[in-house]
Amino acid sequence: MFADSLLRHQMFRFWKHGLSASALMLSLGSPAPCQAQAASADCKPLEALQPPQPNTADPRKPFFIDTSGLQNGTGAMPVHDPHNPLYPQATDLPDATLPPADRTGNYILGPTHTLPAEWQTIQPARGRLISFTLTSSSTSGYSPGTIRDEPEPCAIGMRNVSTSQPGDPSILNVPGAHPAPWIRTVDVYVPPNVPADHPLPFLIFGDGGNDGIYPGRDLFALVDRLVKDHRIPPMIVIGVGSDGGDAQGSERGREYDTMSGAYADWVETHILPLVEQKASVTLSHDPEERATMGFSSSGAAAFAMAWFRPNLYHRVLAYSPSLVNQQWPHDPALPGGGWQLHSPWAGTPHAVPPQPGAALIPAAPRAPLHIWYEVGDQDLFYPVRPMPDGMHDWVLAGENLARVLGGKGYDYQFVFSRNAQHVDGPTIEQTLPEALEWLWGTHDRP
Repeated sequence: MFADSLLRHQMFRFWKHGLSASALMLSLGSPAPCQAQAASADCKPLEALQPPQPNTADPRKPFFIDTSGLQNGTGAMPVHDPHNPLYPQATDLPDATLPPADRTGNYILGPTHTLPAEWQTIQPARGRLISFTLTSSSTSGYSPGTIRDEPEPCAIGMRNVSTSQPGDPSILNVPGAHPAPWIRTVDVYVPPNVPADHPLPFLIFGDGGNDGIYPGRDLFALVDRLVKDHRIPPMIVIGVGSDGGDAQGSERGREYDTMSGAYADWVETHILPLVEQKASVTLSHDPEERATMGFSSSGAAAFAMAWFRPNLYHRVLAYSPSLVNQQWPHDPALPGGGWQLHSPWAGTPHAVPPQPGAALIPAAPRAPLHIWYEVGDQDLFYPVRPMPDGMHDWVLAGENLARVLGGKGYDYQFVFSRNAQHVDGPTIEQTLPEALEWLWGTHDRP
């Protein structure tokens, strides 16, 4: 979902201003006046766009939204209870401590997000930074791109004018989405003293580039520190821009939230050869030496790159991954989008769902993946009002995935962070050193 800039922490609070706790029932279908001029032809009153009422009462009916684990809170989103009986068992950590970097399982992070020693003694990145720009064309892939025109003067754009398909709230109709060109920056960081006599491991993350996300203070400097301390192998770090935009109807949403191998294939064909050429490096083709990372929707892309292309990637790191029904355009073959990685399409509850509604990971043999991911107790909960589809609770998505991964015997670590919002900056700064070490290490089961 939203590409909140981690260099500018005020961006983390986008939803605090865009959807308050008092607007929760609005997000589930209750009418309210438009935030801008209701008389405008482009900014229609929400009453005129009223979707079907949400099913929050009967789990036996389709598109059930479970609100039983929510507590009252003062932030943008309701506070989730980490010990909700719907969630798999997790280990409570003492406040301000991290899970062990050599263990798998589910962990609950305390509410105090202190800056670890790795950041307090960080030195500026000492390696080479190579940046280049990619523009949409007939040879660059994803051509033409997609953009969504936001209606003015309506302040919250897509959330006011989009509607769900009659009878199926999992399908979102987005007016104003149309083809358009895109331009994006790719940054390549080469740490000092990396060996030149063999192909190098690499970490690639979405939401990079000029308008993107650099976790905490400086991901590149952190990689320097962890490599120097022999906690991770020497590696190349690649940040790929998304050209801005967000969610359904945008190029970012199209690329990151599509559940297929398309984005991984695009990276393989159009990004990695340019990285090797412009940085004068050779990248490893061993999937054990390739890691994907992302935040929100780019976190969903990180999962998709590894799940659909395990021949290319085995390691995944994600904060607040959008493993929910964000895929757009709607794909009838996978009607639940990212939700279907871990859970069935919500239109057929308490039944063996016919294909294509079944969950993917539970039905498949265990893949050779290593997965670290996090959600916050105030992560997103139905931010787009017209989609009361039972598949837009970010925390429940993360918990369902943890149950699936644990049941299948995956090598994974799941962190539930207290006092944390969507793509929470303090949580990222606190956990990223441990997360990177875990990602590249070997682990014992608890």
